[in-house]
Amino acid sequence: MSAAGLDHLVLAVHDLDAAGRFYESLGFKVGGRNRHPWGTENRIVQFPGTFLELITVAPEAEIPPHAPGRFSFGAFVRDSLARREGFCMLVLESKDAAGDAAAFAEAGIGAFETFFFERKGTRPDGSPVEVSFTLAFAENALSPEAAFFRCMQHRPENFWSAAAQTHPGGPSGVTGVVMIAENPSDHADFLSRFTGLRDFDATSAGLLFRTPRGEIEVLSAAAWHFASGLDAAEEPTRFVGFRLRCDDLAARRARLLAEGVPFAEHRGKIVVPPEAAFGCAVVFEG
Repeated sequence: MSAAGLDHLVLAVHDLDAAGRFYESLGFKVGGRNRHPWGTENRIVQFPGTFLELITVAPEAEIPPHAPGRFSFGAFVRDSLARREGFCMLVLESKDAAGDAAAFAEAGIGAFETFFFERKGTRPDGSPVEVSFTLAFAENALSPEAAFFRCMQHRPENFWSAAAQTHPGGPSGVTGVVMIAENPSDHADFLSRFTGLRDFDATSAGLLFRTPRGEIEVLSAAAWHFASGLDAAEEPTRFVGFRLRCDDLAARRARLLAEGVPFAEHRGKIVVPPEAAFGCAVVFEG
């Protein structure tokens, strides 16, 4: 299996529009509301090659249940929100979803059928478009609160938009994601198979996988506290935040102050804590 870069991060929230307003306050352009056929709704923040997916369960939605060999995206989001808001699913890009699903099954990290869906979207100028995707799911038995899949886009020209990536707060991009675990090394085999990366860094602090687009870190709670200043003691294995490249930290600091967004500065980074950011820490770094 070839190595794959970050495609998007799934951020589960109870109030989709409030989350959209929050990300606008950080300095980002947030897309309009979209509806999935399995009962979830999302809004998207695009960066070059990567995006944030703010997602919620639609009122009175009929959510398909999990079944043998079938992963229910909607059920996972619903169950995640029953526990807490926050970063619940990590998605890598795919060029061959069927091949990825077969490789996951052979590696023993997923025996799920692929899932194809399409939906209507809207360009920044308001014009309608069709977008479609095939998903290939993997499963890490040691992290039931985190889901993993690869996403193949069939009409990328209809999805990616330079206009959507021009943010009021200036250039940014996702540089990495962070998971915490009591024993980070326990997750090395799964993540190596999922990412297609045989080479990665393993230290006393945790694991670091450098994908073709962005990094995946698995840290102990102590290492996360050292890196971010945030506490995560006795937390279950799960994603706790993501890192964004920011070309002008001073301007971002000024914007957060003007918008009244709580943050701290730690080791040269601006850290918006999860309690202020719908359950997911947002770290700006130069």
